[in-house]
Amino acid sequence: MGAGGVFCGRSLDRGRQRLKVPAEPKMNVCAMRHEKTARSLNGRPSHDYPADEWNVVEKAFHPELRAQLETMLAFGNGYLGIRGCPEEGGPNSENGTFINGFYETWPIIYGEEAYGFARTGQTICNVTDCKVIKLFVDDEPFWLPHAHLLNYDRRLNMKTGTLDREIVWETPSGKQVSFISRRLVSFVNRHVAAISYRVTILNAQAFVVISSEMTADERGTRSREDDPRLAKAHPGRVLHQRSTYSKDRRIVLCHSTERSRFVLACATDHAIESACPYSYKVAHNGDSGQVAFTIEARPGCSIQLTKFMAYHAS
Repeated sequence: MGAGGVFCGRSLDRGRQRLKVPAEPKMNVCAMRHEKTARSLNGRPSHDYPADEWNVVEKAFHPELRAQLETMLAFGNGYLGIRGCPEEGGPNSENGTFINGFYETWPIIYGEEAYGFARTGQTICNVTDCKVIKLFVDDEPFWLPHAHLLNYDRRLNMKTGTLDREIVWETPSGKQVSFISRRLVSFVNRHVAAISYRVTILNAQAFVVISSEMTADERGTRSREDDPRLAKAHPGRVLHQRSTYSKDRRIVLCHSTERSRFVLACATDHAIESACPYSYKVAHNGDSGQVAFTIEARPGCSIQLTKFMAYHAS
């Protein structure tokens, strides 16, 4: 036992020295963890999700991973939270915009009654989705699963607190479109979020439509599986119309919940800058609003849209 212990320990090191066997290389623990994570992403190559000190980076679109990425790229300020879904409204695994403490109630039904049983449950609600910005080039819609992408880069920057995306899209007619977006939730004013959206046609003239939308017609989509950890799905509509308002490029939608009687007001406003001629029109009803900009885009001439979003609840 003693001799074996010596041989397996110190004498092995001496043997390595005599035979000049190189020592085993030291492994970077962070690199090992990242490589393991990269291999576990359904076999996707690690260069699609490269390691970065301050960013969570996505270099290619894989629709089968959208649920994980919507969660990883979500952000908030403690009051307002937004899941990391694309601006164009899809595809989504579970779209979500949430306000801390804004919930709907539902009756808890038991097979038999007993003292001390809870009578009412509470589930956080998906509030009005104001982040949607749809892009059309010569009536061709940008839809991520079907788009021919020349470049794709999306990252959650944890130093600036923004979700940034850069895409170069080639339309079926061969026109190349660059658009860069930046999304943030304010830490200065907890009720405010904003999106910067810049579009540039690279190689041809085109008619561009940027449709900024908001919708409150969200149904309960959470799982109905028998798992107490999952939020209860609401059987029907949660938000009911109270009033709407619009002026210039601003739209306000007001709703209330069915049972908890919370009141929600959501507003969007827009600023656009471009040397290209443009026009816009506004439309809204009780559950949705739209500001659509039509631009006669020229090659290399950028269109800069800034969308401001405000949420208040009581």
